Amino acid sequence: MDLIDFPQILKMIAAMAFVIALMAGLSVLMRKLNLNERGAKGGTKKRLKVLETLSLDSRRRAVILSCDEKEHLVILNANGETVVENNITPVESPAKKPATKPKKKTK
Repeated sequence: MDLIDFPQILKMIAAMAFVIALMAGLSVLMRKLNLNERGAKGGTKKRLKVLETLSLDSRRRAVILSCDEKEHLVILNANGETVVENNITPVESPAKKPATKPKKKTK
């Protein structure tokens, strides 16, 4: 029975660490250059956004999409997609709404 060749194992581990470090470096570089979304440059105006997702069960997800300032509710599953509602009016979050001061009662 042969002994395990430790120098060879150390070389293999070092090579794997080097490849992982290269992949991480490339990922950081792509983020810096805004190339992380299928080669699209960051200066272009994107029309389609995923605003929110909710997992309904192990096979279905509800997704709110925004396209051209309109929101759409879609259910995604393994067999396809179902549009539940079109042209949903966006709901403003409480942080975006202007604060209203309560009126003081006068006597």
